[in-house]
Amino acid sequence: QVQLVESGGGLAQAGGSLRLSCAASGRTFSSLAMGWFRQAPGKEREFVAAITRIGIRTYYADSVKGRFAISRDNAKNDVYLQMNSLKPEDTALYYCAAARTYSDAYYSTARQYDYWGQGTQVTVSS
Repeated sequence: QVQLVESGGGLAQAGGSLRLSCAASGRTFSSLAMGWFRQAPGKEREFVAAITRIGIRTYYADSVKGRFAISRDNAKNDVYLQMNSLKPEDTALYYCAAARTYSDAYYSTARQYDYWGQGTQVTVSS
């Protein structure tokens, strides 16, 4: 079993930045591909960013490409989402997710992930 705990959400102004963190425990972190998803009120959960288990490759939704950056520190069992140039449409509950894998793959659909955190709220004001 893997436990994921997100932190770093909050209120930001449009154009500002936030950095989300996700702490993982319960399994060798380097055997987990990681991702971030978000869900706005009344909308479906959507993919934001993903990173391979060693952190060599990353993948982003078009809506955040060039503004958000995912990274990980396998020594600390943490994954991060640096969010810059925030927009009001980035307002959502952000979830960290983990997928068991021994391949060098990243995953962009929710059903590919095995574990989920509880989420951290990000609110961007205009």
